[in-house]
Amino acid sequence: MPQPTHAQTPTIQIAVINESTVLADADVSPVVAALQKQVTNDFGPVWGTAAQLTIVPKGAPPAAGSWWLVLLDDSDQANALGYHDLTTEGLPIGKVFAASDLKAGTSWTVTASHELLEMLGDPNINLTVFVQNSNTAGTLYAYEVCDACEDDSVGYQVDNILLSDFVYPSWFESFRPEGSTQFDRMNKIQTPLQLLAGGYIGTFVVNSGSGWTQQTAEKRPTNILHRGSVGTRRERRSIPHELWINSLPQKKIVSNAQKYRQLLESIQQRRQEAA
Repeated sequence: MPQPTHAQTPTIQIAVINESTVLADADVSPVVAALQKQVTNDFGPVWGTAAQLTIVPKGAPPAAGSWWLVLLDDSDQANALGYHDLTTEGLPIGKVFAASDLKAGTSWTVTASHELLEMLGDPNINLTVFVQNSNTAGTLYAYEVCDACEDDSVGYQVDNILLSDFVYPSWFESFRPEGSTQFDRMNKIQTPLQLLAGGYIGTFVVNSGSGWTQQTAEKRPTNILHRGSVGTRRERRSIPHELWINSLPQKKIVSNAQKYRQLLESIQQRRQEAA
């Protein structure tokens, strides 16, 4: 059965900003090229969205009106530099914590793909699907397109770059029978709302009073990263939008980034002198 697509939307401009101290620009360029192909060839036709990715040179401002995909070391660096819940203009922002991935033994390129596609799928982090169990009860499922199949082991390669699997719109359609259509890019998922090993989804049981919680395939937390550190989409979904904070002006971010790198260099120098 052919997979229905969403109505096409105007092309979104995505500014890719590399602030990470563990990724050289030469590491980033081929990944951005692979991400562009994933959005254009794989994600866009299914989800009805189009995006143009552009790498922002060091110290240069992102184009006005662009959404940001920022490569960082970790959430602490994001806060120190001034990257918060939205761009300076109040537009969507995605964050990739590359050093955290390297420490955890996971692929930062899969995370970059994950964050990009989810930002395109639900830029305001407020979309949900309601599965009603009775006339007074039901569960909201977060409209996140990569969480259910996010594990590196089910990703796929584009130009030898490992990228994230993602679900199709049919994954959120609980009426569909098992195996009746394609539910994800890699065709690993067989039923709506199925979670693959290592995957999860945010759920909100109406009237439970529990707020947003993470449901996993293993029925228990398997990775502390599933809790969502400060600045992640999981953390932001649980915060009322009126409490979201815009990122600092670009000149201030550039200044903070320079100070951050100087501090790291100073720490490294002291360690070498003490060795």
